[in-house]
Parts: sequence; structure tokens; C-alpha cells
Amino acid sequence: MRPLWRCRACGAQWPCPPARLALLVEYRHDRAALLVYLATLMHEAADQLGQLNGHSHPAGLTDRFLTWARPRGQDPETGR
Repeated sequence: MRPLWRCRACGAQWPCPPARLALLVEYRHDRAALLVYLATLMHEAADQLGQLNGHSHPAGLTDRFLTWARPRGQDPETGR
């Protein structure tokens, strides 16, 4: 549900655990595309949530949208 960025099914912050699982399955062969998609949505969410909350960039969006989607064991600095 935009602009609140909540799941329509459970009401939790999107992407909620079921949405994350569905995204991992959908993008199982292209993790890079998943990260690009999530980064695009994160920027959209930052704009919309920032307007609602009066903040320029709500805290925690990187963890909420991207950190969970990186392959396990991947160094965020090097990408390896």
C-alpha cells in the first residue's frame, strides 16, 4: 500500500517476510536484477515516506529493502 509502503495482505512494512520469499523465488536466477528492482523501489519509498513523515530520508530503508537480498557471505563493500 503506497505511500505507506505496507503489505496489503498482512499490514507489515513492505517487503514483509512473505514478500521477501516471493521475490527471492521470482528472481532466483538473477539476484542483480532483484537488487536493482529493490533499489529503485527504495528510492521511491524514501520520497513518499519522507513526504509523509517530513524527513528527507527515513532511517533503515537500506536494511529494509536491500540488505536482506544480498547473497549470503557477500561483502557489502566489495560485492564478493
